[in-house]
Amino acid sequence: MGGRLGAMPAKRPPIPLSRERIIEAALHIADGQGLRRLTMRRLGDALQVEAMAIYHHIPGGKEALLDALAEHVTTVTVDAEGGDWRELARAWARACRAALLAHPGVLALAMTRPPRGRAAAALREHVDRLGDAGLPAPAEALRTIRAYVMGSVAIEVQRSGWNGEAVESSDEAVAAFERGLDAVIAGLAAGLAPGAASPGAATPV
Repeated sequence: MGGRLGAMPAKRPPIPLSRERIIEAALHIADGQGLRRLTMRRLGDALQVEAMAIYHHIPGGKEALLDALAEHVTTVTVDAEGGDWRELARAWARACRAALLAHPGVLALAMTRPPRGRAAAALREHVDRLGDAGLPAPAEALRTIRAYVMGSVAIEVQRSGWNGEAVESSDEAVAAFERGLDAVIAGLAAGLAPGAASPGAATPV
């Protein structure tokens, strides 16, 4: 008889399926192949599970998954403390831009689906913080800032070469974003009169 065979290496236990893993895998597909390539079957293959297993974590199926992806990339919080509303608004705008650019494949979802869940709660919190920092009509102001950020990011993604040849460097993109943000902040400072609306009067969409 031959010598004793070595023990077989223990198999690693499978990583449990979770909502977070599903969203991470879906983002990877959307960013790498485009949103049109994101199907429940392809997502199941990426996670090495049957597509039906995904429904246990996201019962609403594909539409609920798309909502979850939009919520993920638009849930933005900032740690900036102190200072006036201008500093807080700038910090939020920059964080929002970074979150959207991190996942260009789902930018269309972020721009077309209304804020829900954690994203809506984060927006309401930021409205309150802007109001507390001295910004009149903070809900309307944040809506303006949000519209600028999303439009700016859409143009930046077009020019970044994500789906083709780059026509703008990252430094040029940052400089252009900051110039536009300066103009938006200056316009809000000049055009919003105190008492125009109560802080947190509405959630920006």
